[in-house]
Amino acid sequence: MPTSFTVVPVEAQGEERAPAERDGQRQEEEEEEEDGERDRGSGDGIARESSPFINSAEMDRGNMYEGKNMALFEEEMDSNPMVSSLLNKLANYTNLTQGVVEHEADEDSKRKEVKVPRMGTFIGVYLPCLQNILGVILFLRLTWIVGTAGVLESFIIVFMCCACTMLTAISMSAIATNGVVPAGGSYYMISRSLGPEFGGAVGLCFYLGTTFAGAMYILGTIEILLTYISPSAAIFKAEEVGEETEAMLNNMRVYGTCIIILMAVVVFVGVKYVNKLALVFLACVILSIIAIYAGVIKTAFDPPDFPICLLGNRTLSKRNFDVCAKFIESNNETKTTSLWRLFCDSSLLNATCDDYFTLNNVTEIQGIPGIMSGVLTDNLWSTYSEKGSIVEKKHQPSVAGSEETKLGGLPYVFTDIMTYFTMLVGIYFPSVTGIMAGSNRSGDLKDAQKSIPTGTILAISTTSFIYLSCIVLFGACIEGVILRDKFGEAVNGNLVVGTLAWPSPWVIVIGSFFSTCGAGLQSLTGAPRLLQAIARDGIVPFIQVFGHGKANGEPTWALLLTAGICEIGILIASLDSVAPILSMFFLMCYMFVNLACAVQTLLRTPNWRPRFKFYHWTLSFLGMSLCLALMFICSWYYALIAMLIAGCIYKYIEYRGAEKEWGDGIRGLSLNAARYALLRVEDGPPHTKNWRPQLLVLLNLDSEQLVKHPRLLSFTSQLKAGKGLTIVGSVLQGIYLDKCSETQKAEENVKALMGVEKTKGFCQIVVSPNFRDGISYLIQSAGLGGMKHNTVLMAWPQSWKQTENRFSWKNFVDTVRETTAAQQALLVAKNIDLFPTNQERFTEGNIDVWWIVHDGGMLMLLPFLLRQHKVWRKCKMRIFTVAQMDDNSIQMKKDLQMFLYHLRLNAEVEVVEMLENDISAFTYEKTLMMEQRSQMLKQMQLSKNEREREAQLIHDRNTASHSAPAVKASVAAALPEKVQMTWTKEKFVAEKHKTKDSNVSGFKDIFNMKPNQSNVRRMHTAVKLNGVVLNKSQHAQLVLLNMPGPPKNRKGDENYMEFLEVLTEGLDRVLLVRGSGREVITIYS
Repeated sequence: MPTSFTVVPVEAQGEERAPAERDGQRQEEEEEEEDGERDRGSGDGIARESSPFINSAEMDRGNMYEGKNMALFEEEMDSNPMVSSLLNKLANYTNLTQGVVEHEADEDSKRKEVKVPRMGTFIGVYLPCLQNILGVILFLRLTWIVGTAGVLESFIIVFMCCACTMLTAISMSAIATNGVVPAGGSYYMISRSLGPEFGGAVGLCFYLGTTFAGAMYILGTIEILLTYISPSAAIFKAEEVGEETEAMLNNMRVYGTCIIILMAVVVFVGVKYVNKLALVFLACVILSIIAIYAGVIKTAFDPPDFPICLLGNRTLSKRNFDVCAKFIESNNETKTTSLWRLFCDSSLLNATCDDYFTLNNVTEIQGIPGIMSGVLTDNLWSTYSEKGSIVEKKHQPSVAGSEETKLGGLPYVFTDIMTYFTMLVGIYFPSVTGIMAGSNRSGDLKDAQKSIPTGTILAISTTSFIYLSCIVLFGACIEGVILRDKFGEAVNGNLVVGTLAWPSPWVIVIGSFFSTCGAGLQSLTGAPRLLQAIARDGIVPFIQVFGHGKANGEPTWALLLTAGICEIGILIASLDSVAPILSMFFLMCYMFVNLACAVQTLLRTPNWRPRFKFYHWTLSFLGMSLCLALMFICSWYYALIAMLIAGCIYKYIEYRGAEKEWGDGIRGLSLNAARYALLRVEDGPPHTKNWRPQLLVLLNLDSEQLVKHPRLLSFTSQLKAGKGLTIVGSVLQGIYLDKCSETQKAEENVKALMGVEKTKGFCQIVVSPNFRDGISYLIQSAGLGGMKHNTVLMAWPQSWKQTENRFSWKNFVDTVRETTAAQQALLVAKNIDLFPTNQERFTEGNIDVWWIVHDGGMLMLLPFLLRQHKVWRKCKMRIFTVAQMDDNSIQMKKDLQMFLYHLRLNAEVEVVEMLENDISAFTYEKTLMMEQRSQMLKQMQLSKNEREREAQLIHDRNTASHSAPAVKASVAAALPEKVQMTWTKEKFVAEKHKTKDSNVSGFKDIFNMKPNQSNVRRMHTAVKLNGVVLNKSQHAQLVLLNMPGPPKNRKGDENYMEFLEVLTEGLDRVLLVRGSGREVITIYS
């Protein structure tokens, strides 16, 4: 419903400016606004339609508001313009072709003198659609289709095709009236409704269809020229009987190539002349149709005289004889005719003649008996035939001759191709295409949203009436054998529809010749511009060269390509073979127009508000189904080829094309489908058979927001191979309001690296006051609904021992604890920078699994997943397990082999016996050193230099003898050299003695301590297990190990890091695996 606005002026509180000052400032504002408009561009690199709603950063901010009335909103004026400014832009908005060079070059002059589009519905939409729909098929093939398929089946063919275009026009009207449609027509509508992939694929299909249509019109032009206007102009003549068809095709190729070159030159030199001649060509079409209707009316009282010669029931071609009789009486003397000499071996009455000629009489009937003759009943039913069959009249007496007679040299009318219903559909459909002509001119219409629906639907209604009435009238006026005579051989080589026309057949011949010429020129004009529009959108990289042209924007390179593709159609040379090809491309285009309308209607997107209200998604769906059905009815193999071409273009754009966000319906459909799927996915854990690692990858970023360990993403893509969920997360330390730009930069860097490493997934950057909380947020909240991660992948903190990074090991141990608490698996990659890139290939080697404790089967599943990737494909899987003193290692090996057999995993199995022995002095010393270092760092708050010195002291202490001088030396070395204070001298001396006493007593305690027995046992396990693993797997490409859990007592966290370090020492690539506590692999199907 219309909405009324009331504009209330707000009077300025300040002092009024002088009129001259106001005028001067207004002029400056207008100039600055023009400059801003001229320099406006799309900052995000996305080609957008010009729109008043898209703000320009170049606008002069000082002139966007005046006075103090809007001071409250002045800080938002950059992004939210005043309503007056917006309405001013809307009023001056001109709909220019997107990205055309001449518009950009002449922008100044066009602003001063805005060219208002003047075309209304009749001139701008109705007549162009009429001209494009009516054409070569109406004049050259419709009579033949009626004669072959019969009136009833022809009616069905035409009704199906017209219904298809009418339903498409309804969908197109809805899309075209949903906002401003810049010049670009169907390509623009489909691409903005269904996205760049569908838009590019269907746009190129529409381009190919338009190009092949040009070839079809040119072939029609040559057929009219060589068959009906000037048969003597043929270059190739049939030297032997049966070579007529081949000679005609060669003539088509030669003349077609010449005409296509000529037309391309005409289009290149002056396209404006083609547009000026369009009305002349349209007048030819309309005059021809009027002549047909006038001829039909005339047949009611005065049928034209076009006699047909029949031999028995067989139709004879009148090209080689003039008298329809075997002999004539002349001066009481019987003479044989030229027809006799065609069937007999001499002109004598006793000559040997063809059996069928001898047994049957020659009769002559009227080819056009008239609308009142009742011939309609004979033409109701179909008469399909094989290639090379003779055109025969039904219900005509005939005596069969001997079958051995050779028919090749006899003057019969033969069928040139095999006919059947579906083939006729493919040949006829191009005659209803052209419904996009109005929408292609949307930029030149006064009111496109009103004109396009009205003009297009009226044009389709008019042409449908013409076609359906012509079918009935042809069947009611013309004899069946004439209708089936494709080239008019039985009527002295006249155009069949021309024989019906009044006042002369030449009206139709000349009119159809000029109309097909004009249609071919317009195809060669429109197709290059369509290709240029697609190329300039930048969605198909390999055709971007065709976006360039002459200085005035004429698409020169696109014209050359169009002429080249047209030449392919010319070389096919048969109108009946080219027509189904372009039928496929047009049908595919129409199918996607219907799909676009149905998708937008069903999604109910807020922006879907067409002014054209007479549409429904069921009509669009019916139109789409009808288009698909007609594709396969016409030719199933052509349909598959067209779909394959469109599919390849779609995947190419998806893989290589530029990123475009046009607010298309497919994106909305994806969101709806994702929402539906997420609601269907159970929030609980999946069944064991469906379990796969859904990864949360924790990345570290440097000060430039670049990823520190890119190989972690390489390993992710190798492990996932594009399957399942991957969330790549990272934490920035700080406050979000201060880190917005850094967050955006970090996200761009991570996404770029994900693209390079081919990691398919989502990126999530979290800003947190401290690093540890940020990781906790990610572990808790990453994912959505049932699509949450179940596994965390992170790199081992290599620098955890460095004193300036004292919190890294605490964060790491806390992360281990939190994943355990969240019942998530944990993968820790040690020496991640040594892991392979996606380009590397291991030609040999092993993936070794050390299965110490069972934690759900993660250790078995991970190598299997890795070996699906080409990097690890040639690696063999080996599984080691450790046997204790009281275990039966032989039985363990058999059981493990059976277990792997049931799991359907191929792997070598080895049981390693780890014998009990005494704890070595090395283990004791290593534990003591670990505990002393830990205790010392806890007791003393040292500066960086003092910590480094202290670490060196402990190292020296444990490598040297336990002598008193060494202790005294170390104590002396640990004393502070100088303390900076602002105290008095007495306080300074007292504090110095206090520090000295406490440090000395602390060191004496550390060096006299004994290691904790639990730590000794753990270190013993780590040392022994490391030795066993090194012995077996030192040269393995990857080692997977059970990761022991952190101690329940948090005081031993740093010792835990030391245990893991000792456990993996000496190994190149290690993946520490900690299961989630649930089974992830099963022996059952």
